Amino acid sequence: MTIEGEYVPSPSAKARNHVEEIEAKGTTEGSDMLGLPIVLLTMKGISGKIRKVPLMRVEHEGRYAAVASMGGAPKNPKWYANLKANPVLTLMDGAETKTFRAREITGDERAEWWERCVAAYPPYADYQEKTERTIPVLVLEPVDS
Repeated sequence: MTIEGEYVPSPSAKARNHVEEIEAKGTTEGSDMLGLPIVLLTMKGISGKIRKVPLMRVEHEGRYAAVASMGGAPKNPKWYANLKANPVLTLMDGAETKTFRAREITGDERAEWWERCVAAYPPYADYQEKTERTIPVLVLEPVDS
């Protein structure tokens, strides 16, 4: 499945540069944040425009986590609202792109995934300490084609 519509690049130069690099290479391999692997999410925004978001790679048994940390800022990143409104997205990991559905998790399921998230990217623990909000975690589950 492809997410159709007009693509609007991120206002963040860092995110734009990651997206451009990944699209030029056709893979997320070799693209990283702080030396750790990333994936590329493509989603429809609330505006109806296409958004592309590079995020830390947190994978477990074919499912992924999307951590709405925004570096521990007091508010959620804009992509979080986009996925809540339009939960079907594509995710590129390496050269492979598949369709997923996002759902926010809570309770024990969130605690289990949070451990995986922090193991994949230790700064998440610091980000949680910096903010009063509970950082949302969404699980991205494959959609059968």
